Amino acid sequence: MEPHSARSHAPSTEAGLLRAQLAIDAAGIGTFDWDLVDGRLTWDEQLIRMFGYDAETFDHHIGAFNDRVHPDDLPRVTEALRSAIDTCGEYDAEYRIVLPGGETRWVYARGRAAGQPGGSAERVIGAVYDVTAERAGEARVIRVLEAMPAGFYSLDEEWRFTHVNAAAERLLGRSRDELLGAVIWTAFPDAVDSPFEAGYRKAVATGEPLSFDAYYPAPLDGWYELRAWPTPEGLSVYFLEVTERREAQERAERSARRLTLLASVSAELAGSLDPRTATSRLAQLVVPALADWCLATVFDRSGRPAEVGSWHADPGSHELVERYARLRHDALPGGWALPVDAQVHVSGRDVLAPLEPGAARDVLERLAPEHVLALPMRGRGRTLGLLTLAFDGGRTPTEEDVATAQDVADRAGLALDNSRLHDQQQQLAEGLQRSLLTDPPEPDHAEIVVRYVPAVEAARVGGDWYDAFLQPSGATMLVIGDVAGHDTAAAAAMGQLRSLLRGIAAYSGAGPGEVLRGLDAAMEVLQLRTLATATIARFEQDDDEQARGVTRMVWSNAGHLPPLALHPDGSVVVLADWKADLLLGVDPTFSRTESTVTLDRGTTVVLYTDGLIERRDADLDAGLARLRAALAELAGRPLQELCDELLERLVDGRPDDDVALVAVRLHRQDRPRPAEAGPRRVPAAVPDER
Repeated sequence: MEPHSARSHAPSTEAGLLRAQLAIDAAGIGTFDWDLVDGRLTWDEQLIRMFGYDAETFDHHIGAFNDRVHPDDLPRVTEALRSAIDTCGEYDAEYRIVLPGGETRWVYARGRAAGQPGGSAERVIGAVYDVTAERAGEARVIRVLEAMPAGFYSLDEEWRFTHVNAAAERLLGRSRDELLGAVIWTAFPDAVDSPFEAGYRKAVATGEPLSFDAYYPAPLDGWYELRAWPTPEGLSVYFLEVTERREAQERAERSARRLTLLASVSAELAGSLDPRTATSRLAQLVVPALADWCLATVFDRSGRPAEVGSWHADPGSHELVERYARLRHDALPGGWALPVDAQVHVSGRDVLAPLEPGAARDVLERLAPEHVLALPMRGRGRTLGLLTLAFDGGRTPTEEDVATAQDVADRAGLALDNSRLHDQQQQLAEGLQRSLLTDPPEPDHAEIVVRYVPAVEAARVGGDWYDAFLQPSGATMLVIGDVAGHDTAAAAAMGQLRSLLRGIAAYSGAGPGEVLRGLDAAMEVLQLRTLATATIARFEQDDDEQARGVTRMVWSNAGHLPPLALHPDGSVVVLADWKADLLLGVDPTFSRTESTVTLDRGTTVVLYTDGLIERRDADLDAGLARLRAALAELAGRPLQELCDELLERLVDGRPDDDVALVAVRLHRQDRPRPAEAGPRRVPAAVPDER
């Protein structure tokens, strides 16, 4: 006989139990376990000796068994094993074995093939003992059954006990003298109309073995795992008490439900940008898992309550709970008086007592809660809401229910607190952003457009900035810069640098290189420990340049990206190579250089930060090429539209890094100022355009 082709390696519960039941040394009984998956044959020491082997000569293979079976009996024994395996049924055989010295002994083997219900057999387990001296079938069966730790009893066709082993006496709390001859339904009346009776009668009616678990009340008060199979005489039953296993399983299931609920709550709170909206779903999530109905309340900054969610396990009572949520606050004497700082568990009568006569009291009487549990939604040192659980129909919250509900409330409170802190930070950041994003000037025939888009994963501002202003001479200054960092600290440093640069340039009237040098010196004196890149471009004309319709652009670059120029013919050029001067904040004595280019009127110049062209999957050269191509395609667009389209095409409005952009279009001066440039808006001290 060779191993079967079953694939599962995990023995069934019943297989493990049977092996343990048969693993005894008394009465000369040996046990075997043949794993049909890997072919390993396991014998205990008693069986190894019985078949004339020792630990060294027994090779744990079915061949060792076949070698000892008498040749005349081997076909019959092999067929009995095969039949048991094919049907996941019983194995019963009496046969001869031939020992190494030639002695022939009779042995009796009994076992069964085990596997998953509805599947193929995975192993054959059983017991063997020497019956050379005695071959009485009844004596052999009794010896095996008495040695088994599992309970066993047999019933005749009239449901009378005909055999009870010692383990069954212990598990049933009755002696065999009390049980033999008694009808099971009389001896154990609670088995009537129970899973016990249903299972036993089904096994007898179908002629098929049946396994099931069932609970028997006091005095046994326990769960049992049973296997009942019909016999010609009636019914045989193996059983074990599995109360501890069932309790552990129920604990595990409760824990799994708790973790599933908490995971759902966390996902709901994390998946919404507005935790208050997510909190409105709490009531629906915890009912009916933790309570029969629930209210979710959130407090505003002044402590006033607002009901954000309600739910009832009975769909017909949803509206009733909603009405109570709307009415209860006004019905409480003295305004809001429900406890909010600690758990409170009260009876329904105690909740009803303080309510003034009226609609709210009438609704609560109809809801008729037997218990009410109020749980604070706590944030960092403050209570931000209240989760109210109500129980009726005889249901009382367990300690585990209360702990789980408080965990839900705490998660909601923390989410609410985080949301409020985030809102405060966002409002602060947006206020700072608005203070920095000043409108550009509108000098004659020069149209200036600015854009700023914060990174999607950062606060609302960062270290990028732009600026546009006029110097006393009437020259137009454009600035683009980037302070190291992507947080509010970088934004604060950026604000200082921007203000310093503005002041230096506006007061001194100096050119771009001198302004950057002055900024470097000021950073050293004021101990601004930060690094930044920046480009300053000044647009100016003399009389001759104005007559020729050109404008001079002078710029200085402190480690920043090069400016781009979009010429009237649609061509796009980089106004410098990648080489730039030293970053700001490194060496205050560094001598800054300036570059000059003459631009035809109608030219557009674009200054930008690296967030516009930088990608995680590409270098800056590729990004600059994309920017140039986009500018070329957008050459004929109005400047406002061109800037918006650049942001849409290059970062889709959601950049990985902050993006600052400032662009100037030098409209022709021999024509009126174009309407899209807006009205002329310059400081009074600035002279007329030159």
